[in-house]
Amino acid sequence: MPDLVLMPHQNKVLEITEDFIRVAYYLDMGLGKTFVGSEKMWELNRPVNIVVCQKSKIDDWIQHFQTYYPDIRVFDLTKKTSSINFKNLQQAGIKDDDMIVGIINYDLIFRRSAYLKMHGFTMMLDESSLISNENAKRSKFILKLDPAAVILLSGTPTAGKYEKLWSQLKLLGWNITKQAFWKSYVDTEWVENSDGFMQEVITGYKNVPHLKKRLAQYGAVFMKTSEVMNLPEQIEQVVKVRKTKTYVQFMKTGYVQISKASLNEFQLDSDFYGTNESDCIELIGDNQLTKILHARQLCGQYHKEKLQALRDLVQSTEDRIIIFYNFNEELRQMKNHLNELERPYSVLNGSTKDLMAYEKCSDSITFIQYQAGAMGGNFQKANRIIYFTLPLGKGSCDLWEQSKKRIHRIGQDRTCFYHYLLVSGSIEERNLQMLKVGKELTDELFENP
Repeated sequence: MPDLVLMPHQNKVLEITEDFIRVAYYLDMGLGKTFVGSEKMWELNRPVNIVVCQKSKIDDWIQHFQTYYPDIRVFDLTKKTSSINFKNLQQAGIKDDDMIVGIINYDLIFRRSAYLKMHGFTMMLDESSLISNENAKRSKFILKLDPAAVILLSGTPTAGKYEKLWSQLKLLGWNITKQAFWKSYVDTEWVENSDGFMQEVITGYKNVPHLKKRLAQYGAVFMKTSEVMNLPEQIEQVVKVRKTKTYVQFMKTGYVQISKASLNEFQLDSDFYGTNESDCIELIGDNQLTKILHARQLCGQYHKEKLQALRDLVQSTEDRIIIFYNFNEELRQMKNHLNELERPYSVLNGSTKDLMAYEKCSDSITFIQYQAGAMGGNFQKANRIIYFTLPLGKGSCDLWEQSKKRIHRIGQDRTCFYHYLLVSGSIEERNLQMLKVGKELTDELFENP
């Protein structure tokens, strides 16, 4: 038996879907989709099970099953030996009442054609919105698999992005065409983009109650946090710093030089120009992609005043702090400017997962890179998040929304504070505006404010 005690709303979800072998749990972030999904897998009681998740979540899922389901054998399918052992057990046959669970990430599974030969297993997709692009290799591969039971976990549709559901419907058994789905439930209009071409843009949704009622017939449950519990208040604070001459010059000309030496000096003046080219970093915005990239860098890792503002903000409290960032150089610069505060720190990014300081020290600073930690993780020991820079590009709305939920979730009993460090009159202000209305800052919006 699992060593797991569920909350009332989680038991309710399982009761609603008791008779379904294909389910979708569209639960708001913080309501414990992991616990509901794993318990449903246990109840389905199939010998072979596969969990597909983000690479950064593999260790979390392994630890979850080992902690709450000690009788289940868990395999990390990203590792060769573990994958071979899983395959051998699966082919040899599992004894009665035994279960094995293999954990693999989305970007690896489509490279393993052997899974196409498997039948009769339970497949759980964590953050199932990651197959919303039906033309992506991972989506095509997953939709070709032949599981006997399916568990979909996502918080995205609770935020109203119902267009992301269509590619998941086949896994639930609803074979509605994409054209019919969009015609029934998605409002769009055609607008002209900056290149003079017409582009279809989503403007809203329709017949949502009917959509949810129809999906309920296929084992889908929608649940928002406000429906089941009262979480603490959320307060946002914007801390603005001035736009530098360097930024203005770059946005005007698409070119600027920055002195390397100045990057290691702690000073308020953010405008640096090198005299020796070998001592300089050149930023060249010769296309939209590089122009946006360097504009963001000039608002973050190359902005001394913002780094000082970060230092002042951190110094103003002894509370645990979470800091979200984008680039490795941002992390290096932040560490350099916060070192003298002598605060313990943790790091969560693509190469490091060290949360010791977060767990043990009440005055710790935890640096989290969006791609590694915004979509999952429980950080409710902290009640303050500082956004040194904001996510931008495809998926940025989801990353931002989910990042806020890292502290605003079950177990949090204090007011949650969100501090945004923004450069006035820059791409950052417009990016935050777009995120707050659920849109992503596109090339067209960047070029035409």
